[in-house]
Amino acid sequence: MIVEIQCIPTPSGTDGRRYAHVEAAIAKIQRSGVRYEVGALGTTLEGDPDLLWPLLRDVHAACLQSGAESVISVIKIAEAGRPGAGPGMDDLVSDYRER
Repeated sequence: MIVEIQCIPTPSGTDGRRYAHVEAAIAKIQRSGVRYEVGALGTTLEGDPDLLWPLLRDVHAACLQSGAESVISVIKIAEAGRPGAGPGMDDLVSDYRER
């Protein structure tokens, strides 16, 4: 399964750290051990659905736990009907990465 999550906290951070709440969400992903890529407008994750579903909730909650007043999370999900049947992150973007 591949997912992309974009967390939009209000405010986005603190006076000292402009994107502190978004950074808290990314840190949650980093600690999870799943494969991920941070993009300019969201983070893409790849892995087993049983790991990704609860992680999405935890990433959303990380913004609130770090002090955001509110958060909207936009999630896109791509999943094949059987494990391993769908394309992976590399399949979808490798032709467009800078070399």
